[in-house]
Amino acid sequence: MCCPICQSKHIVRNGHVWRDFKTVPIGHTPVLLHTKIYRIKCKDCGCDLQEKIHFAHGKRTYTARLENLVLDLLKIATIKSVAEYLHLTWDTVKDIHKRRLKYRYGNPDIRGVKNIGIDEFAVRKGHVYKTIVVDLDTGRIIYVGDGKGADALSKFWLKVDHYGVVIEHIATDLSKAFIASVMVNAPAAVHVFDHFHVVKLMNDAIDKLRARMYHEERDLNRRKVIKGLRWLLLCNGEDIYDNKHKERLDNALAMNRPLAQAYYLKESMREIWSQVDKATASIIIDDWIRQANSTKVPLIQKVANTIAMYKYGILAWYDCNISTAKVEGINNKIKVLKRNAYGFRDEEYFKLRLYALHERKILRFCYFPTLFMGWETLVNKNML
Repeated sequence: MCCPICQSKHIVRNGHVWRDFKTVPIGHTPVLLHTKIYRIKCKDCGCDLQEKIHFAHGKRTYTARLENLVLDLLKIATIKSVAEYLHLTWDTVKDIHKRRLKYRYGNPDIRGVKNIGIDEFAVRKGHVYKTIVVDLDTGRIIYVGDGKGADALSKFWLKVDHYGVVIEHIATDLSKAFIASVMVNAPAAVHVFDHFHVVKLMNDAIDKLRARMYHEERDLNRRKVIKGLRWLLLCNGEDIYDNKHKERLDNALAMNRPLAQAYYLKESMREIWSQVDKATASIIIDDWIRQANSTKVPLIQKVANTIAMYKYGILAWYDCNISTAKVEGINNKIKVLKRNAYGFRDEEYFKLRLYALHERKILRFCYFPTLFMGWETLVNKNML
């Protein structure tokens, strides 16, 4: 044994203290280690410190084995369930998890990333938003920014420049902030506008026309036909197999010409992404814009103008066949994560959980005893 400061071997014991450490439980019974820790004094440098112990780190009041057990259990249960089961506080379990996440994901590696998807999600809808960047090849979140404007990505682009990363393909929705950010910071990348969000433009127009049609209609029988029609209007026409539903949809479309025009334009829009090559798709999209403008319906014409403006990004799909589908899937996982946690008070911990999202399943339930019947296996593996 030597001095931890000067490495001198001229040391003596200088009293002791008793410390209690929580460790792996035996069955359902908590276990506490009551341990004598000696103080070591160095005759050369005069330092007076507690001796190092191999089974616990620093000033922590639990053993390394218990820490490992907590991390194992968190793979299949929530913080609350693990804390209750191991007789620990919620904050202790969270701190253990946060420390491990920070060690592994504190600075996500973006070297070698070529294809990315960008999207935003609401932490508190209408108030707090975050922007995520996803590596489309691995499905992992490589950046989390605050807000949903162009400035939310500023730190990401600085990191890209720092590591000399060359982004080749980018998929986003039609957010003006994202488009502007990509044009400034990655002008050479192929920027693809996700087809789901393009079709959503027409879906939104149809929904507004349907609502207007319902409120303007005075005949009760005709209003009954329109009521509850939203699902039939927005789903793919080829997915409607029930004859009664088809008849109801046909009756509603026959009652309102602008709604019928919008519906059939929405259905034909999908042909843009089913052509053999980009040149043919360009002809199809130009024809679609011409038909939309010929309807003289302001809502449809507005969509046509947007499609014309972003035609280059819509057709870019033929260059690399990427979309934000993987990003939307991650957004769904984030919703489940927030719901299980009832929100996150620790901003840093929330971001670390997002970075680790690709490595674990997000459980939709959290009652621990019935969920984890094989706990003895983990306990035995982590026994002192």
